[in-house]
Amino acid sequence: MRLYLDNCCFNRPFDDQKQIKVKLETEAKLAVQKKISDGEYELIWSYILEFENSQNPYADRLSSIREWKNVAAVHVIASEELVQVAEGLEHNGLKPKDALHIACAIAGGADYFLTTDKRIINKDIEKTIVINPIDFVRELEDDYAK
Repeated sequence: MRLYLDNCCFNRPFDDQKQIKVKLETEAKLAVQKKISDGEYELIWSYILEFENSQNPYADRLSSIREWKNVAAVHVIASEELVQVAEGLEHNGLKPKDALHIACAIAGGADYFLTTDKRIINKDIEKTIVINPIDFVRELEDDYAK
């Protein structure tokens, strides 16, 4: 199974953990990353993740997130076709960077696109499942319990 984690998902452990929702999303995201490290899932990395992460003003966060590039099984690079897909996604009300993330996820063959951004989760996206890390973990644990 291939997963794409967007930049807000990668940054979740660095957010204020006093909020229960943030703490739960962090724990779920870390559980997913453990399964990626263990080879249970494949991670997709993209040029837009690389770009956004390079803008991170905190060196420790930047380097921690950048390490996941080396773990990724798939690396999506910029292309005209990808930009066209992103432009189509923008017509659904997505911001340009969010549209590029989803276009990269689709190009990389993502089964799931993990994000903590409600604005993305609430959009109707075809070709990949957009989901919060908590719901992803819950859904997969329910599948294993059957």
